[in-house]
Amino acid sequence: MKVSLIITTYDSPGALEKVVEGILVQSRLPDEIIIADDGSDERTSSVVRRISEAASVPVFHVWQEHKGFRAARIRNEAIKRSSGDYLILLDGDCVVDRHFISDHLRLAEERCFVQGKRAHISKDAVEDFSHGHANSVRKMLGMVLRGHVSNIHHLIRFPSFPSIRNRKLKGIKSCNMGFFRRDVFAVNGFNEEFTSWGNEDSELACRFFQYGLTKKVHPFMAICFHLWHPTNKSMTDETRKLLEMSVAGKEYFCEHGLTKKG
Repeated sequence: MKVSLIITTYDSPGALEKVVEGILVQSRLPDEIIIADDGSDERTSSVVRRISEAASVPVFHVWQEHKGFRAARIRNEAIKRSSGDYLILLDGDCVVDRHFISDHLRLAEERCFVQGKRAHISKDAVEDFSHGHANSVRKMLGMVLRGHVSNIHHLIRFPSFPSIRNRKLKGIKSCNMGFFRRDVFAVNGFNEEFTSWGNEDSELACRFFQYGLTKKVHPFMAICFHLWHPTNKSMTDETRKLLEMSVAGKEYFCEHGLTKKG
């Protein structure tokens, strides 16, 4: 099964480089890496060029002009550029261990999408943290003892633990999500009416449910490590309303997604 990894980023070249370094040492490499760039400056382009030269798989840079938070649109552009049978979404500030891609593929299942879990790396540990830490039990234990990692219950890799299946919006995060290409095209991708932070991933999940998919979660596989960064994100009434409308409705195909009506 051909796998496309889509990494969303905006003006965080240092973090992006750490993330991709972890991808290039995976036990199962993705078949292509697509950088979904919401309008970063030349620093990110330079990182992508350097990554492309070092990578043994194709690396594509999909860029749009920055006009506020338009993650929905740039993810759609990356999805359209992808060629994989299975797509994995990852944010450009989320480092992973070497089993990340193989874990997602092991969890992949017909009529399901996979919602990965996330641990948080504290402000004091961000500068030094890398995939080397994510792949070292000793280093991770030291960080736990120093209080530099949250959600530590996800840190033990335990593949034989049973997956959890439900159709609840709680815990939806597009920073770590996997689905079949045909399923995301069936619902027309992300809703591009979301033009500010928040809920665009929950709204996609809502339409996945209406299409007939089930959320599949494993607490000890496909974990990402979110790097602390300053943020001033706040959800608007408009994004709340868009999600509420989707929850209340029955339509799984959005009008303003991968394809546009009119």
